[in-house]
Amino acid sequence: MGRHSRSKQLDASLYNWPHDGSMSPKTTALVIIDMQRDFCEEEGYFDCQGYDIRVAQGIMPFLHIILEHTRAAGYPVFFTREGHRPNLSTLSSREKFRSKNNPHRLGIGDTGPLGRFLIRGEPGHDIIPELQPDSDDVVIDKPGKGAFAHTDFEHLLRLRGIKNLILGGVTTDVCVSTTMREANDRGFDCVVLEDATAAATPELQGYALESIKMEGGIFGAVATCSSLMKALYQHEGRS
Repeated sequence: MGRHSRSKQLDASLYNWPHDGSMSPKTTALVIIDMQRDFCEEEGYFDCQGYDIRVAQGIMPFLHIILEHTRAAGYPVFFTREGHRPNLSTLSSREKFRSKNNPHRLGIGDTGPLGRFLIRGEPGHDIIPELQPDSDDVVIDKPGKGAFAHTDFEHLLRLRGIKNLILGGVTTDVCVSTTMREANDRGFDCVVLEDATAAATPELQGYALESIKMEGGIFGAVATCSSLMKALYQHEGRS
């Protein structure tokens, strides 16, 4: 049987992904979530909130590798950025209050060394230099946690015929998980790369990954970058 007729899947838990063996550049996209300076660099929003930015920095090499190879294999790439309009018209009063509920009493819209936290157009809102989108990639600006709410993300995916999403980025328990749950309810088959995602603490990372795998993979599947790389090379006939 020729390589084009083989089922195209990667090893994952709790099922080999995607479930129908339809992994290809025509049906599958890589989505890198919120790898922004405000979440990954010193004196950005996440650092100001009192969290360890080293967890986000630790996944950068993994994301760089899979980004390079999925692009080379012809897979479409989407980036998301969480942020608000400069006049804060997209920021709810509750979210503004919540974001300041930290020891520094600083939150979304306040000014830090990387500009106003999580505000579109500010330096901190941009994707980190190590993972800069290229001209063929699509950047989705979202005002909240999920990539589908109040954006044209779903419209762009449907236009391209994408039905499978490979997810990486930060944070696993918030923006990655929210996007995965939104996608699941819309009929997309998702896989989270456990070594290309990070949460604020190991406990939150573990909880987020385990919640995906409940009930036979209720929100999708969990895999590793090496599993993805193996699948990419097998599909190119290089194994």
